[in-house]
Amino acid sequence: MIDYKSLSLANQVYQQIEKNILSGVYSPGEIISESKLSEELGVSRTPIREAMARLENEKLIGITPSGTVVLGITDQDVADMFTVKRALEPIVVKKAAMNISGEDLARLKEILDQQEFYEEKQNIEKVRNLDTQFHDIIYSASGSPILQAILSPIHHKLMKYRKDSLTKTGRSRYSISEHAKIYEAIEAGDQEKIEELVLNHVDQAYKSIQKGTAK
Repeated sequence: MIDYKSLSLANQVYQQIEKNILSGVYSPGEIISESKLSEELGVSRTPIREAMARLENEKLIGITPSGTVVLGITDQDVADMFTVKRALEPIVVKKAAMNISGEDLARLKEILDQQEFYEEKQNIEKVRNLDTQFHDIIYSASGSPILQAILSPIHHKLMKYRKDSLTKTGRSRYSISEHAKIYEAIEAGDQEKIEELVLNHVDQAYKSIQKGTAK
């Protein structure tokens, strides 16, 4: 049952259903009904209708004669998101290198250390969550709310793909190593190196996702 102390009920319902879609709890092609969701989440149908209207607008679900069907994220969606990441992430990281505080640099280093610890323990869920924190700190440090508003949701929507990639392809240790090199380039303010490293990181992440989803 949802705890709605801080956010509106409809927003919390939206976040929970979105998370279930993006993490694979609800599979593409699965029919989800208002009554099922109402019982599962412990809320009335009104906030569910509001949440589903948002999800339909974002193309995560579709309304068909058979009912509401989960669309999820398609392979083309993933390709498009990585096209955007490849175009914008070098810009964001270079801007972050010019603006980042000592406190944020220290936090990035702490995250890297934690990622290495949890990678050794094979706690991929923790590694992925720390990966999100690493990216969010850099997005925020860029000082560009517009770019952050574009890239942060993309990183979020790739949730399941990132987890599958880290789990199935052994990507986690390489991703951490790439993060460490990007951190060093940010600390040094080396704009040319940042571009090279970030493009490689994005490309390797996409290749790993393609490998992880190959039939």
